[in-house]
Amino acid sequence: MEGSVEARVSHEVDRWLAWLPRWRPGTHRGRVRLCTRCFGSPILAAAGLDTDVPHPVQHAFSMRMKGIIDGAVDDYTARNLPMLHREIRLAEERKARRPYRAGEGLDPEFLGLDLDPEPTPGSPFLFTLQGLEADAAAEAFEPAPRPFTPEEKEALREEVRLADEFAKQLGRRICIELAQHRQRIANAVERLVEPQVAELLADLDRELDAPGWPG
Repeated sequence: MEGSVEARVSHEVDRWLAWLPRWRPGTHRGRVRLCTRCFGSPILAAAGLDTDVPHPVQHAFSMRMKGIIDGAVDDYTARNLPMLHREIRLAEERKARRPYRAGEGLDPEFLGLDLDPEPTPGSPFLFTLQGLEADAAAEAFEPAPRPFTPEEKEALREEVRLADEFAKQLGRRICIELAQHRQRIANAVERLVEPQVAELLADLDRELDAPGWPG
């Protein structure tokens, strides 16, 4: 990974701040499932974005920090964990051969979000993007990989443990570094996000108070 952790964090915070003016509150029905990437995230807590912030704003920030971790873990794995690196490379090659990949090419702000809206009970969708991806993957024949020996399984588990520990250590470093950026993050949320949320709530109040609304 090029640059220090401090420089990478500062750069990704800058890019998130540059994206934030383009954010608008969603008017569609909200998601029901909790986002496992954002719920209880220590990174969002370190940035001051863990409470009273719309999920898309949180998610965009979280995925940019995740990109730092993923890039560093990839470099660490390529240098130090040959078996895990090989398995990741083979998995990526298999995925690249699929004829359709629904989430490919998305900007970081949208990675990891649900590709399809929540279904309405009694009104199933004719098709979904995730369903199309699953169908395409099922149709793409891939020979079964060679099974691991017990020794290979143990070695792979150890390499996965080392990669996971490296990711956790880097995540803690990012949390510490984010303390330097909390104020400008808070200023941006106050200036760009909170007025839009307040306006949305005011519109809802006016709609509820309108004549003809069922009481």
